[in-house]
Amino acid sequence: MDLHDSVAVVTGASQGIGLATSRALVASGARVAGLARSADRLDQLAEALGDAFTPVVCDVTDADATREAIDGVAADLGRLDVLVNNAGLGRFGPVDEMSEADWDVMVDTNLSGVFHGTRAAVPHMKAQGETRGDDETAGFIVNVASIAGLIGNPNLSGYNATKHGLRGFSDATMKELRPFGIKVSCLYPGSVATQFGDSDPKPTAMSPESIADTILHVLQAPHGTLISEVVLRPMVGRK
Repeated sequence: MDLHDSVAVVTGASQGIGLATSRALVASGARVAGLARSADRLDQLAEALGDAFTPVVCDVTDADATREAIDGVAADLGRLDVLVNNAGLGRFGPVDEMSEADWDVMVDTNLSGVFHGTRAAVPHMKAQGETRGDDETAGFIVNVASIAGLIGNPNLSGYNATKHGLRGFSDATMKELRPFGIKVSCLYPGSVATQFGDSDPKPTAMSPESIADTILHVLQAPHGTLISEVVLRPMVGRK
């Protein structure tokens, strides 16, 4: 996909991988709408990135708000080419000590949030596919999962469950949407240097910018090539 003048929505855009991805997309010539709950952080990013970045305060756990935000971006910017479902969080601890609130917030954000964004974006991408040639991508959805979606970890059972669920959702929608010219890819990063959960990043962790670079690589693959899954691991360490 040619990212120049494309329109992208990035969820969880105010920090970490979402922030790095927003920067990388703007640097590639895309117009980016960044969704996040923090208005202050979004405003700071908008000030840094300029007119190519549109801040949108939105909680992806709210289905109606997510649809309104994505419909608004498509209407204001004329189309919707890319959706990066990045917003996510983790709550760690033994399964017998996990609260229902912690379980629910992970499911609502990591899994239902992706569903809300995808469901809102797909009609716009399908409509674009009706006016584009067979050699053009109608839309692209990138889901940022985790290596935790491929393995199980002690004290991460709830997080593992949501990321395994996201893998299944991505695989199913990839096969469902491919006939419409819409690509779906899922990334499984290992340790990334972000403030995640209650732990500090490992010194060997990958940078958010390296994940963003990989997202751009996936997006810019030729139309006839669909990179459905990518596993990323640090060169040093176990994950």
